[in-house]
Amino acid sequence: MSSNTDLWGTPQALFDILDKEFNFDVDVCANADNHKCAKYYTKEQDGLKQDWGTQTCFMNPPYGKEIGKWVKKAVETAKAGGVVVALLPNRSDTKWYSDVMKASEIRLIKGRLHFNDSENSAPFPSIIAIWGTPTTPRITYQEVA
Repeated sequence: MSSNTDLWGTPQALFDILDKEFNFDVDVCANADNHKCAKYYTKEQDGLKQDWGTQTCFMNPPYGKEIGKWVKKAVETAKAGGVVVALLPNRSDTKWYSDVMKASEIRLIKGRLHFNDSENSAPFPSIIAIWGTPTTPRITYQEVA
């Protein structure tokens, strides 16, 4: 895998585990080729400009300079009564990561994911951040099949 892109397609096995638990309504950052839910927002629709309301949202945002805006939108959505489950790079040294720490739950992923059905693993660790659930804030591990 190369980090020449900020788009990292969600591994289907991981999504299936999360969807079984959360039953997602919408994929807020997707395209016609990689969406994980029947309802999804494309780059052209700009999920940041959409009202996520009180839906249960799946989010695997572009991992570039705009990622902080997506994480902030997740925090705002949770405050408004929605739930956002996000697949993110585990970059605790970044400015936007302070909003990750506002999540009700953070799941550390063991090992490195294989994005886009690649043979090679990602060049970075990943986490699942969950905002808007009634759990006591906690950090756990997420198993991937």
